[in-house]
Amino acid sequence: MIARVLRLPQVWLAVCVAAGIGLGQLLPLSLPPILRVLGFLLFGAGAALMVWAAGTMRRAGTTFMPDQTPDHLVTRGPFAFSRNPIYLGDLLVLASLMLALDCAAGLLMVPILGVILDRAFIRKEEETAAARFGPLYDSYRARVRRWL
Repeated sequence: MIARVLRLPQVWLAVCVAAGIGLGQLLPLSLPPILRVLGFLLFGAGAALMVWAAGTMRRAGTTFMPDQTPDHLVTRGPFAFSRNPIYLGDLLVLASLMLALDCAAGLLMVPILGVILDRAFIRKEEETAAARFGPLYDSYRARVRRWL
């Protein structure tokens, strides 16, 4: 049961949010108010990116669940500028929450979450896509970056 839950990127996002808040409490570094406002704006951008990407995948008739094999290679919408827009949205949401909640030290969790997403999800998904879509995926990977 626990292993199954840990296969969900949202769980890792939640863990990193909690750890970031904890770090913010341990090292209370105050942020300028403008950065807190920016945090709220970034939250909207990150959430919108995730919804846009998931909707694009759904309309293409493929899964957005990381442990399932995709039926189609999606290269339009947010996938035209990032191979991993949902994970990019996760990073934006984490950074935005740390800013909005005035947890400057919690920003240390953003690169940590990036490494977790890369090692636990992205590399496996890229191997699956390369095996499933072959040269089509190779061409896509050559022109679109992993993050931005």
